[in-house]
Amino acid sequence: MTPLVRRRKPEQSKRARHGDRPGRHPLAKTPTGISGLDEITHGGLPRGRPTLVCGGAGCGKTLLAMEFLVRGALEYNEPGVFMSFEETPDDLVENGRSLGFDLQRLSTRRQLLLDHVRLERAELTEAGEYDLEGLFIRLGHAIDSIRAKRVVLDTIELLFSGLSDRALVRAELGRLFRWLKTKRVTAIVTGEGDAGHLTRHGLEEYVSDCVILLDQRVMEQSATRRLRIIKYRGSGHGGNEMPFLIDDHGVSVLPITSLGLTHQVSTAHVSTGVVGLDAMFGKKGYYRGNSVLASGTAGTGKSSVAAHFAEAACRRGERCLYFAFEESASQIVRNMRSIGIDLEPWMRRDLLRVHSQRPTALGLEAHLVAMHRVIEDWKPRVVIVDPVTNMIAVGSETEVKAMLARLIDFMKLRQVTTLFTSLTEGGRVAERTDLGVSSLMDVWMLLGNLETNGERNRTIQIVKARGMAHSNQVREFVMTDDGIKLVDVSRRADGSVAIGSARGAQQKTPADNRVPRRGGRRKSE
Repeated sequence: MTPLVRRRKPEQSKRARHGDRPGRHPLAKTPTGISGLDEITHGGLPRGRPTLVCGGAGCGKTLLAMEFLVRGALEYNEPGVFMSFEETPDDLVENGRSLGFDLQRLSTRRQLLLDHVRLERAELTEAGEYDLEGLFIRLGHAIDSIRAKRVVLDTIELLFSGLSDRALVRAELGRLFRWLKTKRVTAIVTGEGDAGHLTRHGLEEYVSDCVILLDQRVMEQSATRRLRIIKYRGSGHGGNEMPFLIDDHGVSVLPITSLGLTHQVSTAHVSTGVVGLDAMFGKKGYYRGNSVLASGTAGTGKSSVAAHFAEAACRRGERCLYFAFEESASQIVRNMRSIGIDLEPWMRRDLLRVHSQRPTALGLEAHLVAMHRVIEDWKPRVVIVDPVTNMIAVGSETEVKAMLARLIDFMKLRQVTTLFTSLTEGGRVAERTDLGVSSLMDVWMLLGNLETNGERNRTIQIVKARGMAHSNQVREFVMTDDGIKLVDVSRRADGSVAIGSARGAQQKTPADNRVPRRGGRRKSE
């Protein structure tokens, strides 16, 4: 008897089971024009919605909001209204000048409207019903008069400073934010932080579509500003704290710019500037765009390796930018002449620029922004940072490593080949950097200063070189009048390598080493 075969019903597709999903519609956003902020917000602030920028005194809320309006007017042709409840228009104009913003000119061209609503806390009393109809009329007239697309209210607490009824405050806050949405303006509302709350009333963050927290903290006598996006309705965003800087160019947020590690790579090579070292990399040198680390104790020749690399770049006609954190430009030029490297002609031809500065002159973020700007302006193909370990004077090991990650990422996106030198303290394990940054590097060279037979001899080895064939030997090198020279390997009879004076003795001919016999000539065998 033929067994019955039970047929399986065809399985429904996932689409049929769950129904047709509607197509994704990304949230419309308004770019701020502020360096770095548009990256971590994935395009800017929610268009036509209010954003709360909160934080304590001096953290930069007003300046960030003002730059949002200025960039909108200058770069996106979107006029803006700045309504202040604390500072007068004259004060705002004066403060804007410190950042290079000509608010008076923007006002004359009707790209910006500055309005001051005087609210004295001592004169405010709670009596009768409270509503914001007067504010709506005044703000609505300002928006319509210049056809504003952007609005700033600075600061929101003063509007409700005389009220104790939290339910009323929340209701009026919600009404204000809904009114801003009906006007279809992208708004920033600033709020002052309070103990235990992002804002004084602890309500503003709940009715806002986007909340950005600014913070300023002092650690080891160094002030650092941080920015974090608390929430962003309808959009993904970076949630980590990001350092930011306020200087004469405005606000700069410093994210790691290639979170997905999507930067392009090159298969072209650039010479190290040392013939023997090129040979250790298969006679090719480094990949263009690589990050290279040369680490070692004091006196091992790290700066000399860097100078060779700089000179080689200049000989190719490429611009080289040298960040020096220990020596002045003139001192570097003088010292390198002792090994036959003359950097001064390249400096006169503007192929080499040396930026010398003490690490303690700026904070980590300020150093990073300064480096970003000079690289963007001058566009070098090669950058040297010598030594990066000096940054530990202005930040913790974790902070310096984060700063280097941002700098390396910035270089890779621009295909800039970068050489970092790192000082290792004596007595430390050789294959360890004081900042633990070796994992960030594509190439790591370890320079040593071995003490044997009453003398010191310099050595170099390649610990790693991603994607490249490289030598596994520890090579001795010497400083000569013609620069760094790698010494040929000299092996003893037992297979060990002789270095220094032992190498010289090993390389003598047998005739030099034989002892003459008594009684005349030696018989031939």
